[in-house]
Amino acid sequence: MTGVPKLHDDEVEIDAAVVERLLAEQFPRWARLPVRVVERSGTDNVTFRAGDDLSVRLPRTSRNQGQVEMDLTWMPRLAPYVSLPIPEPLELGQPSEVYPFTWGVYHWLPGAPFVPESVDRTQAAHDLAGFVRTLREVDTTGAPVPDDDPFSRGTPLAPRDEMFREALDELREHFDTARVLAAWEESLAADTWDGTPRWIHGDLMSGNLLVADGKLSAVIDFATARAADPAGDVLPAWWIFEGESRRAYRDALEVDHTTWLRARGWALSLVIIAIPYYMTRFPDTLPNGQASVADILTDFPAH
Repeated sequence: MTGVPKLHDDEVEIDAAVVERLLAEQFPRWARLPVRVVERSGTDNVTFRAGDDLSVRLPRTSRNQGQVEMDLTWMPRLAPYVSLPIPEPLELGQPSEVYPFTWGVYHWLPGAPFVPESVDRTQAAHDLAGFVRTLREVDTTGAPVPDDDPFSRGTPLAPRDEMFREALDELREHFDTARVLAAWEESLAADTWDGTPRWIHGDLMSGNLLVADGKLSAVIDFATARAADPAGDVLPAWWIFEGESRRAYRDALEVDHTTWLRARGWALSLVIIAIPYYMTRFPDTLPNGQASVADILTDFPAH
C-alpha cells in the first residue's frame, strides 16, 4: 500500500495499513472499520477517517507529538464556551512497532474544508469572529503559553526577524523585496502586546475551518492554541477574507491599529518563511505565496 506523501525530511512512514494495525492492537472494538486517508491532511499530522464516525490523527514527526494529550486536556474545557464545534478526542494511542509516537482517535466532525465559493464570506467573517470572541473569554488558568520557539503563535515578531530576512533574500528574484521588507519593518516596530493573554487558536486557515450547508460548521486542529497575544487570531483577515469580508472581520473583532500591524506581520512572515521550505515539494507553493503576499500588501500602500 502506498504511503502518505511526505512533507518533511524526518517524517515517518504512515499509511492506512499502519492505522488499521494500530486500531486492531490497541482499540480492537474499532478493528474492522474501513480506514481511508483524508485528502487535505495538515503539515503536522496525517488524518484518516475510520468508519463513519471516527477520525485518527498521527503526527508526521517527533516535533508534532503532544497535540492529542493537549486536546484530551483542553477540548472538553473549551467546548462548552465556544460558538462552533471543536474536536472531541476519544482515545490516546501509544507508540508501537509500526508507529513511534502517540496518536489519537477523535469523533468525526462533518463538513468540508473552507473554500471561498462554499460560503457567504461576509457572513463567515461574522461567524468566525464570534468564535474568536467566545474563545478569548474562556478562563486561561493553566493554559499552555508560547515558548521560545519563533514559530510559536501569539508571540512578538522580533524572534522571527532573522528567519524572515534570510527567506526573503532567497526569494529576491520573485518579490519586490524592498516593499515586502518595508511592510515587515512597519509591523516589527508596532507595540508588542502588554495586555492579559487570551486564548487563541493560532492557525485559523482554510484547512482548519469546516463548512456544511453553506456555513461554518466547526473549527479543528488546535495544535497552536495558547494563551497569548490576540493578534494571533486576526490572521484570517488575510488568509481567507478580502475586501468587505476582511473589513467585517476586523470590525467584528474591534481590532486596533497596532494589533492589526502585528497580525499583518505574522501573516506576511508565515508566507515568506514557508515558501523556500515547501517550494521544492509543491510546485504551486511559489505562485500561491506570491498571490498571498500581494494580497497582504494591499494593506501597505506602495511608496
